[in-house]
Amino acid sequence: MKDTFVAISSAGPNRDLSKGTREQPFWDQHAEFIDKLVAEGSILMGGPLVDEGGALLIFNADDENEVREKLKHDPWSVHGILKLEGVKRWQIFIDKRK
Repeated sequence: MKDTFVAISSAGPNRDLSKGTREQPFWDQHAEFIDKLVAEGSILMGGPLVDEGGALLIFNADDENEVREKLKHDPWSVHGILKLEGVKRWQIFIDKRK
């Protein structure tokens, strides 16, 4: 059984904070990349950290390295729109969705 991980990213050096998330360069490529990870069951939830230009993703993975390996191919990571700050294993105690 896979574990749950939280991946937190900050605004990268090429993030334009004067523009919204969908107005950033390489948005279409990033969205397609993330959609594939959702479809394969790797990403459970995610979205932008609105006030700072970063993002938070909830991953289903075997270990931290799997999360990092997958995210290094994100076009926004490659082009400096997002910078991965950390990946932490997360044990969920409270989940009102269930």
